[in-house]
Amino acid sequence: MTKKRILMLGLLLLPAFAEAQSNSRWRITKPSWTAVDEQRFGEFVSQIGGAVERRECDKVDTCLRSSANPYAGTDPSNLRLFADCADLPYYLRGYFAWKNGLPMSVVSSVSARPGNTNKDVRYSTMGNYVTGRYDVIPSRTSSPNAVSLLNSTLIDMTYSATFRMIGQEDTGRFTDFYPVKLSRETIRPGTVIYDPNGHVAIIYKVTDDGRIFYIDSHPDNTLTSGMYTPKFSRSHPQHGAGFKNFRPLSLQGAQRNSAGDYYGGKIIGARNDQLAAYSLEQFYGNSPDPEGVWNKGKFLFRGVAFPYYDYLRIMMASGELRIDPIKDMQQVLADICVNLKDRVVAVEQARKAGVDMKPHPERLPTNIYGTVGEWEDYASPSRDARLKVSFMDILNQSRNLVQRHRAGDPAIVYSGANLAADLLATYQREAAACQFTYVNSSGSPVTLNLEEGRQRVFAMSFDPYHCVELRWGASNPQELASCRDDENKRLWYDREKWLRYQWERRYDSRMDYSLDELTGPKPGAGIAQPPDVDIIRLLNSLM
Repeated sequence: MTKKRILMLGLLLLPAFAEAQSNSRWRITKPSWTAVDEQRFGEFVSQIGGAVERRECDKVDTCLRSSANPYAGTDPSNLRLFADCADLPYYLRGYFAWKNGLPMSVVSSVSARPGNTNKDVRYSTMGNYVTGRYDVIPSRTSSPNAVSLLNSTLIDMTYSATFRMIGQEDTGRFTDFYPVKLSRETIRPGTVIYDPNGHVAIIYKVTDDGRIFYIDSHPDNTLTSGMYTPKFSRSHPQHGAGFKNFRPLSLQGAQRNSAGDYYGGKIIGARNDQLAAYSLEQFYGNSPDPEGVWNKGKFLFRGVAFPYYDYLRIMMASGELRIDPIKDMQQVLADICVNLKDRVVAVEQARKAGVDMKPHPERLPTNIYGTVGEWEDYASPSRDARLKVSFMDILNQSRNLVQRHRAGDPAIVYSGANLAADLLATYQREAAACQFTYVNSSGSPVTLNLEEGRQRVFAMSFDPYHCVELRWGASNPQELASCRDDENKRLWYDREKWLRYQWERRYDSRMDYSLDELTGPKPGAGIAQPPDVDIIRLLNSLM
């Protein structure tokens, strides 16, 4: 970000900083969220995200206490500044609303829609609907305690099931979010991304070449940054997967006290027909299937149908999309490198908690992707699945870009003599430069690089009861020598390979198998062979 841009952001946020509420009272001084408030909220998220990207901070609390937060220094000492992945968008929104005297309301309870076959509303097969709301409204004599609301009340109410709604409900018990049209004007800093596999992120940057960057948080309060790719999957429209903006709120029927604060009244969400950005395009395409089959809808640009992720990038680019394949390779590898380093932190948390030293349970959870307790806190099947998809995407995108360049596609910007060779050289250079280090069972560091990570991606154990060496897919005797797993755990590792080979996250499948039962792939749980992620072999074959 240029110095001029930083100065402009500072000027935009300066009035809010000067007026920021520093005590614990949640006063409402502006009864409605305006377009200016939405812009300033986006700028606020941009500054936090930029600090995470630059590695200036890596936790919710450290980032909000840093110079990236224009309200830093105005918080009461007992504000926790803590949020996990589903909490983060709500936390940032609530924090900003409090500091700027704006209304806040959140969904307090949800139920699964009719036709649901999954008892866990986080992964309901037909999505959810709102059954309760909680409004932050001052009374004539007192204002809500913002610290209490942000420390517990609002955060305890929100979880990933809150996002699992398409967003068509806009009256009564309205949804907190609405789905947006695919464009740079509507997908912007502050827009939320919901992965139907139970993960949530918030956008902080969109580049001129159509790349979307987000931040997300984790149970240990860490903040990480990433790039939107097919690792965020599409799913049934009722799941509400994809891009959604907070529904603007207004406090209606309120009165004003002698200090000019608003109290009483009722919080109303903007209706969809009042929102220019509202659209179901991302679910059904801009040329929907005549029979209404959501995933048969087409995404047309100038009369040509494009795959969803390609169409999205076209629409997100500033002007005509121009793709530099070399830069693209660097961006995707940088994103994978961040994911690998983040995985180091996650695996280390399990090691420090001593989970790897415990006996292995007699059965796997009912579903390894959606569960509770120790497995939810320390296992990594969803994280690992996103990593697998990223390596698969490199292969697919490299093949696609080479083919498009050979076909003379003007969108591909490359002036060299051999694109496949240059992509291979870029991959090998960047993959070797991306190094990460885990601590083994004896407390010694083991350093790997991205290419070694690629070779091991389907051998990395998601199971927190395995030694850290198996968590990182070690196979050579020297690296495995420090692993203390007994024969039973080694058998679990061997038989979980079917599940490791699977990149698709299935929340509708039974997975609570015993060791004796896990002798091969089961319906919806495991596949016989892993997909191809050998980018080196592919690029050599394209020369």
